[in-house]
Amino acid sequence: MSIQVNVLEAKTQLSRLLDRAEAGEEVIIARAGHPVARLVPITGGTMATPRILGALKGKGWMADDFDAPLDADFLMAPDASGRR
Repeated sequence: MSIQVNVLEAKTQLSRLLDRAEAGEEVIIARAGHPVARLVPITGGTMATPRILGALKGKGWMADDFDAPLDADFLMAPDASGRR
């Protein structure tokens, strides 16, 4: 189930709309009758799970020369005909 409200109503009734979204209702916010945003509840525990520093340590690789200067030819983009 969803409802659509205009921006002015969303500004004045934000707490009420948050309660409705938290209860599982989808709230569409519209400007001049055209939908521009959707207010939905956060699910799946994404906010409840804390981030752990270093959790991805050792999962990636970076070349020793990743910050070495590039050749001048590499930086030239080809034109429409495919020539540099």
